[in-house]
Amino acid sequence: MKEIVIYIISKELPKVTDILHKHNAGGMVFYEVNGKGRIERDQMPEMVRSYMTGKKVTPEFAKRTKIETVVTDSAAKEIIEEITNNIGSESDPQGMIFVKDVSSAYEIGTKKSGDIVLTPR
Repeated sequence: MKEIVIYIISKELPKVTDILHKHNAGGMVFYEVNGKGRIERDQMPEMVRSYMTGKKVTPEFAKRTKIETVVTDSAAKEIIEEITNNIGSESDPQGMIFVKDVSSAYEIGTKKSGDIVLTPR
């Protein structure tokens, strides 16, 4: 099993959600985060006490959406490939994907475990 953590520009959330549904991912969580990394941030008008100064500044942090899901080993590669092929480009990156190994998964209450708990009922 693999845990996939995806950081994207928020407008790309519907695309990623569709890809996860297509590959039968049983669940996911997402939330808005602020962070910084290699992707350039757009300049914004500077505001001081609710008025604009006329200057442009580059914010230190940018809003992104973080998505987490755990999928079977066989689905992970396909999901990652589809996301990287359909979002952004080499000259216009749109986020990051991190993959971690997961040794076990257990469904609370049913005593089920393994890959079966990762797919929809």
